[in-house]
Amino acid sequence: MTVNLVFVHGGGQGAWVWDETIAALVAQSPRIRCLALDVPGCGTKRDRDIASLDIGDIARELVAEIADMQSVVLVGHSQAGMLMPRMVEYSPGSFARLVYVTCSAPPPGTSIMQLIGEGIQGRRDDCVGWALDEKTTPMLELFREMFCTGMSADDQETFLAKLLHDTWPPNTYTQVDWRYDHLTAVPASYVVCARDRALPPAWQQRFAAQLGVERVLHIDAGHQVMNTHPEVLAEVLLAECRQ
Repeated sequence: MTVNLVFVHGGGQGAWVWDETIAALVAQSPRIRCLALDVPGCGTKRDRDIASLDIGDIARELVAEIADMQSVVLVGHSQAGMLMPRMVEYSPGSFARLVYVTCSAPPPGTSIMQLIGEGIQGRRDDCVGWALDEKTTPMLELFREMFCTGMSADDQETFLAKLLHDTWPPNTYTQVDWRYDHLTAVPASYVVCARDRALPPAWQQRFAAQLGVERVLHIDAGHQVMNTHPEVLAEVLLAECRQ
């Protein structure tokens, strides 16, 4: 039986971010069908007018793109944690399992920007914070610290050159109407990345609880685990497909 895996990327990135993991999955299993989706404003949809779009609009569009697929294992990274619950809400029968890979999940009434907040990580209990002082650190170096854990010097430059050419709709950063109660109908797992400098592991655990997952898994990697440890992530995803 063919397994359908659908991938959703995080902020500042596009479907391209999943290329290494999809290649590893195909190499490890011939019975895998993989599809990486682009959020409007990202990847193949960079030229779209996204000014009026919100999470609901994105979810409807992506659900329509997988309408012909059955028993989908939906895999999301980082900011996709805000989108996956809405996709399940709009098409609950489409998904066999959800796998959140170091995903964020703001509490209802809190925007993602409020959740990130200001200042260094660990100084406040109610916001994630930043890996370095965001007011004094050059943006490139801040993103290098947040996203490039485990990358070689060359890979860091290649990744950073791609980053931020993709933009999620601006409304997604101020939206606060998050809903999670309906997620109990679909089995879910959360992959905690132990060396993540964008979303610290303690916050990942909080997000996993918010999302109501039944399984929490761990990989010794940074935020971009799909790029730095694609074979390991592929093994985890294949195991989750068998649950």
